[in-house]
Amino acid sequence: MKHSLTLLMLYGILMFVFQLSSRRQVNREMTQPQFKENLHLIFPELDDLPHADTLFRLLSKIDVDQIEESLIGLIKRLIEKKKFKRFLINNCYPVAIDGTQKMPFKPLWCEQLLQRKKKKSKKNEQSTDSDGDSTETEEPDSYQYYVYVLEANLSFRNGMVVPLLSEFLEFEQGDVENNKQDCEQRAFKRLAKRLKKYFPRLPILLLLDGLYASGPVMMQCEKYHWQFMIVLKDKSLSTVWEEFNSLLKLSPENNHQMNWGVRRQQFHWANAIEYYFGANDCNHIKIHVVTCHEAWEEVNDEGEIITLHSRHAWISSRPLNTRNLHERCNLGARYRWGIEACILVEKHQGYHYEHCFALDWDAMKGYHYLMRLAHVFNTLARFSSVLVKFFQQLGVRGFITFVYNTFTGPWLNSEEVEARLSRPFQLRFE
Repeated sequence: MKHSLTLLMLYGILMFVFQLSSRRQVNREMTQPQFKENLHLIFPELDDLPHADTLFRLLSKIDVDQIEESLIGLIKRLIEKKKFKRFLINNCYPVAIDGTQKMPFKPLWCEQLLQRKKKKSKKNEQSTDSDGDSTETEEPDSYQYYVYVLEANLSFRNGMVVPLLSEFLEFEQGDVENNKQDCEQRAFKRLAKRLKKYFPRLPILLLLDGLYASGPVMMQCEKYHWQFMIVLKDKSLSTVWEEFNSLLKLSPENNHQMNWGVRRQQFHWANAIEYYFGANDCNHIKIHVVTCHEAWEEVNDEGEIITLHSRHAWISSRPLNTRNLHERCNLGARYRWGIEACILVEKHQGYHYEHCFALDWDAMKGYHYLMRLAHVFNTLARFSSVLVKFFQQLGVRGFITFVYNTFTGPWLNSEEVEARLSRPFQLRFE
């Protein structure tokens, strides 16, 4: 092989760091002489840059899961150096999990794709038979195929969201005998098992949406000694809501008022609720429930001050009290939105989450892992104390464009670059 594995991986990461949209654009932009010369100043091992198709061929042949393992290795080193220590929740690392569609397809180009029936545009169509009579014919069933991924991110209260793990849903991972394809619940079990394998002793607080408000999920968290804060919807777990409302009447002191920013909050909670589940309620787990009612003022389009209201409810793995409400609810559970914002950024703000890059399952996963790794680097740069003011001035995409334009222009001085690279550097976060 002409190019080393390290060079090809670095090349793949840089295409996402600079947010290039396709293999064709990578070939066009990253092969410019000035770009290669400047890149060589930073990475001396890059004597030459490969063709984008070379990276594709590599990703279709190697074990691409090792790319994600390198991301895990990076996060482990940051944790060991206690870089995130001041952003913990109840001394736990907040991990948010959410699923999203990566891309849809018309053809079934590999057996791992999930499928769904497409909605018919018309219930039936009229046609004319050989005798000239009008007949009604039903439109045949058609399917759409798609890639779906369950993502796990570190979601800190300062707004820093760090990609961590991706679990791809695959058709054959479902209950094939009963004609059921893979789903988020099954993928969660696999992802949780991998998370425990990579971080066996790490104190974790899972931040989950209402889909995971189920006994098996909570039991798995308990088995792994993880804490959790799970959204509890109004129509979910009816027996839990009944006991919650009953306990509130017996413990009226379990309420707390506070202000969080411009929001006035009223908390109510009930501890030690026994939740029974499974066949004949053979399993049970002790959980704790909290609700939060909020009110705040905003100015509407007519210039009038109006009062807005919202309500939230969560299941907690730990008993609740006035001392931990704010940290677990406001700084923990509420920041589950971070993973949703992160996925939107990856989809619509330069990382091309919904672009396939290759019609090959392994290569497609490889590009996905490279994208997530690049997003980690950009996120660490954004929240570093050295660069935070530049991101505030230019914006995230503006800063990335500034760096890219620097690499494409004759601005870098080799002696100054060498001197800067030789200086000690310590990563600190704002």
